[in-house]
Amino acid sequence: MTEPMMAEFVKAQAPTTESLLLVDTHVHLNFEGLQENLDSVAQNWRQAGVARLVHSCVEPSEFAGIQAIANRFPEISFAVGLHPLDADKWTSDSAQQILELAQSDQRVVAIGEMGLDFFKAENRDRQIAVFIAQLEIAHQLDLPVIIHCRDAAVEMAEIMQSFWQSRGAVQGVMHCWSGTSEETQWFLDLGMYVSFSGIVTFKSAVQVQASAQRVPSDRLLIETDCPFLSPVPKRGERPNQPAYVYYVAQQMAHLRQVTLETLASQTTANACRLFKLSLPLEPVGAASTGVANTNG
Repeated sequence: MTEPMMAEFVKAQAPTTESLLLVDTHVHLNFEGLQENLDSVAQNWRQAGVARLVHSCVEPSEFAGIQAIANRFPEISFAVGLHPLDADKWTSDSAQQILELAQSDQRVVAIGEMGLDFFKAENRDRQIAVFIAQLEIAHQLDLPVIIHCRDAAVEMAEIMQSFWQSRGAVQGVMHCWSGTSEETQWFLDLGMYVSFSGIVTFKSAVQVQASAQRVPSDRLLIETDCPFLSPVPKRGERPNQPAYVYYVAQQMAHLRQVTLETLASQTTANACRLFKLSLPLEPVGAASTGVANTNG
């Protein structure tokens, strides 16, 4: 999106977003398209009402870069973990590395993103082993997990159920959720939160929209998964950015027949509870755009 276009978006939404506090629970600001423009991207998310962000991690080698971004923008908390599509990068030292990184910075609020991705996968056993190893780390540290699940809901639910019974429950979120209503209930029964991205705004995403209506108000989260999956009315634009979580919230409010303010309040409270986040001490978008760094 060009700067003039973003300015028009902010101007159009200003009367509404002044009273909103939103949390984007899944971003990748270190990816190409965002990292080189972070100052303007941050200005956009602040003007759009985004008070806190949770930066996910694809592999532990990203940790230092994510940490550096959080040093610049105190509203950012982050995770550390290994994505299932990178499961083959797991070594005998990976568990200890993730454990130590998670303990090295108080701004680490989760383990992830982790999980299973069986879409075109040829390493299912490897993914499962890495997933369980990271569940162990989260259980040990009493941190929530950020879970990626694609074409693997049955296997994932079975693994989690077994882990919960043998080791104890782990809190967390099914991120960028696109499962069926039935699958959604499996993970709700396991105590998980469920987060919806720009996919929920797509006209064809009837299954996702049904799932979004099923999740109880105290388990619901919203995200962009930027720089991917720009929501309607910005679909097709790259990169997606945290400011656009507003459109996800707007669609979720419509689907659930509540006001935007109610949806924002519910999802922000849920994000703060799950990730132990604190809200800013002054309105988002204030002249100083300052946010209290209470997580680190």
